[in-house]
Amino acid sequence: MQDYIIITDATSDLPVDIIKSLDIIVLPMEFIIENQVYSHYPDGREMSFCDFYSHLKMGRMSSTTQINYNTYKSAFTDILNEGKDILYISFSSGLSGTYNAARLVINDLKEEFPDNKILAVDSLCASIGEGLLVYLAALKRQEGFSIDKLKQWIENKRFEVCHWFAVDDLEHLKRGGRINAAQASVGTILNLKPILSVNREGKLVNVTKMRGKRKSFNYLLQKLKEDGENIESQTIMVGHANCEEDAVYLQQLILEQELASKVIICNISPIIGTHTGAGMIALTFVGRR
Repeated sequence: MQDYIIITDATSDLPVDIIKSLDIIVLPMEFIIENQVYSHYPDGREMSFCDFYSHLKMGRMSSTTQINYNTYKSAFTDILNEGKDILYISFSSGLSGTYNAARLVINDLKEEFPDNKILAVDSLCASIGEGLLVYLAALKRQEGFSIDKLKQWIENKRFEVCHWFAVDDLEHLKRGGRINAAQASVGTILNLKPILSVNREGKLVNVTKMRGKRKSFNYLLQKLKEDGENIESQTIMVGHANCEEDAVYLQQLILEQELASKVIICNISPIIGTHTGAGMIALTFVGRR
């Protein structure tokens, strides 16, 4: 077993059982509702996923903050004091300042721990796209990849992670400035579901709109068929923002059509859900981004 630790952010939206089984450390991230600050952990210990989305449905606003210097330093120092090296896989720099914040801490810690390796990789991924990349990296670590070899592998593989998001709540896209008020109003009336993706710069982009959930799910499946590579041997991830029935439905479609043999369902965290709202369905796989 390689003597280094993989660390990532709470934005990776990985299930707790995967995190534990692959010895991944997930740094909590904060969100704020009605002036109350909560730290989101993968097990939802301070606020459950269901309770969070209930707040949003009641019209309460949520905001998020990036991981601060002291949180990084404390988490990294604990591991370095154990004599282990660190490979940190961050949330996309195209969507957050977390990667650059971590780099500042790492530069300072290199002076204090000159004999340790402290490496950081910008995932250029979001939500379960980031989660899939971390999951695959952790499997490579189990195979015996050195920390340097794995860093190079991630930097290449991140461009092969395909992200597709079908958004249900247009109000949150309006608040985030991705659509205007008129588009949100018309889209809601016509039951339009925006389809978003992540580009090679790690930024969220609007791709198209589908009318109704079924058509949006079919679009996601079509992208899996068109862009996925060797998908029958892949692990596919489906994420949901408090709409598990939809996630199970999409999972069943993938399995019934024998597009993949393993589909993992993940909860979309409050950190991501703050910006997408409830009802979002996400699909991620390895292929041509």
